Amino acid sequence: MPDAAAMQRVYGRMSLIKANDDMMRAAIRAGKLQIIYYSPRGQEVIPSAIADHLDADDRLITIYRGLHDQVAKGVPLKQLWAEYAGKATGTCKGKGGPMHITHPDSGVMVTTGIVGSGMPIALGLALAAQMDGTRQVTVTNFGDGATNIGAFHESLNMASIWKLPILFICQNNQYAEHTSYRLGTAVEAIAERAAGYSMPGITVDGNDPVAMWKAAGEAVARARAGQGPTLLECRTFRFHGHLVGDDSHYIPKEDLAAAIAADPVPLFRRRLIEEWGVAADTLDAIDADNQRQVEEALQFALDSDYPAPEENGRDILAEVAA
Repeated sequence: MPDAAAMQRVYGRMSLIKANDDMMRAAIRAGKLQIIYYSPRGQEVIPSAIADHLDADDRLITIYRGLHDQVAKGVPLKQLWAEYAGKATGTCKGKGGPMHITHPDSGVMVTTGIVGSGMPIALGLALAAQMDGTRQVTVTNFGDGATNIGAFHESLNMASIWKLPILFICQNNQYAEHTSYRLGTAVEAIAERAAGYSMPGITVDGNDPVAMWKAAGEAVARARAGQGPTLLECRTFRFHGHLVGDDSHYIPKEDLAAAIAADPVPLFRRRLIEEWGVAADTLDAIDADNQRQVEEALQFALDSDYPAPEENGRDILAEVAA
């Protein structure tokens, strides 16, 4: 059973993710940012619990709906916001933007804009760690829709054959863009597909911090011990449409209302107070500090300059000194 300190760390990441998403959507609505944005609101638990078992040099691959994964893994907020805003002070000098966040110092190696493309990349990173003899673990995140493409099956097969230190994290939010899970996927649970590749497949409540923490801990420990990959299907629900501007008309109103009523952030806050005895003042301080960090990050991004025109010709070909 995780102790209060671990659960407080998980809550701190969840609170920070929520603050970032709330501010990102507010900045877009106010016209301060002109970007395409995919809100991960409602999915805060998954990366927050996983990150508690990862080291800074463990690798992470995520997708364009990946703000929560990036924040949980530790990408500096000012650089993260600057990249979302397309500014030169961003993690990729403003040239990657929201769909291509990269920050190797925190272990975020790739953010992909192509569905399912992160899994083969994760294979390479995990293979490198295995060949180098390190204890590094690679985590690759994807949605339920990505499990219906060839890269998913090919990656699970290869990872199992080579017993690579990798976690396949399916953040199953019930919708592949605008398509309901039941209309696009034949199996009852994504985790069932792991059996075909001789690896553990576990379905976990992705909105339960304790369940997520335990499942992630076991999978990370297995990978570090050289016992190979694990597929974790984390059941969750997104609170907003596929992207900003999507009215979610295809989601039954009662399903969305039920998910929002069970918002994992305030629910877990209450659990921390009632079950772990964490003082409300302590959680208030965490929330306030997270809000301060996000406000400073937004202002840093707004105050930063756009990339100079000559940047268009850089980071394309190797630059050889004369």
